[in-house]
Amino acid sequence: MGSRALGAADESGARPAAPVARGSDGLLRPAPPMASALEDPVLIRPFRGHRAAVTGVAFNADTAELATCSLDRFLMVWNLKTYSTAYRLAGHTEALTSVEFSPSEQVLASASQDHTIRLWAPCIYGESSVLKGHTASVRSVSFSQDGYSVVSASNDKSIKIWSVCYQRLLFTLFGHTRWVRCAKFSPDGRIIASCGEDKSVNIWDARNKICINTFSDCEGFENFVAFNPSGTCVASAGSNHTVKLWDIRMNKLLQHLKVHRAGVNCLSFHPSGNYLITASTDGTLKILDLLGERLIYTLHGHKGPVLCVAFSKGGEKFASGGTDAQVLLWKTNFDSLDYAEVLKHNFRRTHVHDRPHLLDMFSRSSHLCDENLQSIEVNPALDLPDTQTPDPVVIEIRTSSPISTRGVGQPEEQCSQCSSASPLAMSSKRKAENENGPAERIVHRHRGITCSVDNALDHIVGQLDTLTLTIAILEQRLACTEDKLNECIKDQQKVLLKGKQKK
Repeated sequence: MGSRALGAADESGARPAAPVARGSDGLLRPAPPMASALEDPVLIRPFRGHRAAVTGVAFNADTAELATCSLDRFLMVWNLKTYSTAYRLAGHTEALTSVEFSPSEQVLASASQDHTIRLWAPCIYGESSVLKGHTASVRSVSFSQDGYSVVSASNDKSIKIWSVCYQRLLFTLFGHTRWVRCAKFSPDGRIIASCGEDKSVNIWDARNKICINTFSDCEGFENFVAFNPSGTCVASAGSNHTVKLWDIRMNKLLQHLKVHRAGVNCLSFHPSGNYLITASTDGTLKILDLLGERLIYTLHGHKGPVLCVAFSKGGEKFASGGTDAQVLLWKTNFDSLDYAEVLKHNFRRTHVHDRPHLLDMFSRSSHLCDENLQSIEVNPALDLPDTQTPDPVVIEIRTSSPISTRGVGQPEEQCSQCSSASPLAMSSKRKAENENGPAERIVHRHRGITCSVDNALDHIVGQLDTLTLTIAILEQRLACTEDKLNECIKDQQKVLLKGKQKK
């Protein structure tokens, strides 16, 4: 992002457009650029591959991969190290609503409107197993911290806990009287928080399988809940434009913030627990400083409602998805910055929001009521995100058809004998569009390529991808075997040395 620091004023009172400094001779000269840390957050790049609204985003533990799900019925896994490859996993028959990596990174869980949950092993040819038990759309899915259990929330008004190892239902929680929108495990796995359209947030004892507390709101229902990293508080995203923070030890409302102008769809805690990011139907993301009890950043970038957002495990990145079918990857380091200094150097991006109404605030809390709400506006449209790195090549993995490759954003062509166009046909089409020669000659040149040939080429490419994955797995196993063999040799040498010393 380009620097927007406020330059020094000249003697006439006008401010130069670029940062300047006054030298010892009294003349104004360009000032040295400020540290890039003050330009924060930064949009790394957008990912385009889904064909409908993105409903869920999740990072793996080392932030090497990003999983996303969409109303287009596909689950996608993006490689964040090289940005060169993405996998599109097909299996659900209806729209997906939620996705999450297990703590071990070996399993992905997805929820769908087809009433099922799928557990994926994306590193082994996209194989998945189906968990059936809900009788209506599944709205969310989440792993326990140990990775042994999965909790799901559904429109059938129930919450179900599943065993990952045995892939079976463990037990069901009943208590909500309307659709359940979200359910999450606490960090220690002993408590489950859930929210639904009955305008309540329920706290459950996962061991005794009972509801131990209920927080209710007469104004609207909650779309999403999340535990803070310490597990002492639960944050909820409300349809009435509010974000609430509940203390589950003292059973009281700590903060009640109305920073959006439309419903809040999702939120995520920074790993430090000091910051909260929210996604809203008003098309913005907002970052809240919970310790300072203030709004610090307002982020634009999506063209339409933002449906999901998630921090990486280390907090250095976050991703968002919306109805524009885009996934935006952001980088930030605001946890290590002095916000007052950031605000000072980003004066031109500072935006003063309308003061919240007193009824929007918790009666015993004074924050955000004594001054206008001030935040830094970040609009990637005014900056230049990564435009040089090409879009990742998407490898489609289907359970009932050969694997095929397709570039992100390329249109699908349907015919009577095949369901998808091959890369060869697409490249021919692009060549035909850009060729200067007669169009009839180009069409005649490629008319002989039939759909059967396309399918054969797709199958060959799929087999090559499968071989590549197999070789990668074998290399990992060989490396582990070599390490263990070296350890055994060292141990044997030590035993021999001890035997010689005893003799």
